[in-house]
Amino acid sequence: MRHLVENLKIACATQRSISHLCRAIDINRQQFNRYINGQTSPSAHNLARIAKYFDLDAADFGLAPRLFRERLRKPTLDLNQSSELLKAFPGDLTALRRHIGYFQTYHRSPSWPGMVVCSCSRILEKGGLAHVKSMERLRDPGNGIQQFSKYVGLAAFYRNRIFITERVVGSNPILSQTILLPFDEYQRVYLRGTTMGVSWRRENLPYASRMIWRHVGAEPDLRELLSRCGPLPLSSRQLPPTVRSFLADPSAEVYAVPAEY
Repeated sequence: MRHLVENLKIACATQRSISHLCRAIDINRQQFNRYINGQTSPSAHNLARIAKYFDLDAADFGLAPRLFRERLRKPTLDLNQSSELLKAFPGDLTALRRHIGYFQTYHRSPSWPGMVVCSCSRILEKGGLAHVKSMERLRDPGNGIQQFSKYVGLAAFYRNRIFITERVVGSNPILSQTILLPFDEYQRVYLRGTTMGVSWRRENLPYASRMIWRHVGAEPDLRELLSRCGPLPLSSRQLPPTVRSFLADPSAEVYAVPAEY
């Protein structure tokens, strides 16, 4: 690309530092320096990562600098790491590192009245952020339902609380939010809190319910972890006693917005 180097420099000038940019994109600083010095060109994969960070297409870096500046300043939401919202992540990363790993997660949902939805999640550190990846597998042979959903998100730690925002991966993205806290200062196995989302079986009505995460280690058997996912009755022996007690409490009723509103 004829204007690649100049446009990379223009884009970098919008950031507080090149080091910050490299950490956010997870690209080696020395390697990135060779890009902006014209010593080498980024691979198609790396150029796509750089472009995604700036909410651009890779081809935009081939535009004339004047057009590139206009494209860079287009009136859209700022979704890069300099946005005010994303400055909230990861919060206290040192504290959040104590909870990195895989989790079996449990919550009540209006889509499955009287049941507990069991899923799995992972918190991992990458590029100075705490990323969250979740998988939900729901099967109901009686009604011919088999659903597999993936979520991606970010976690932040403030005041002994973990704040998680996720979106569904796919053509119909939906956001969910979860706030968790340890049962006590030194207990790391269970995180309890509240999750907010929409019910896919009931007209996408918003709801809030209790949620509890059980830490299962850094390298669990992933097949076994996924095999446990699905809706379970509160009486199921697959539910750990701590989970059952937390979700079966009378005050753990699911709050959902009625359709008539």
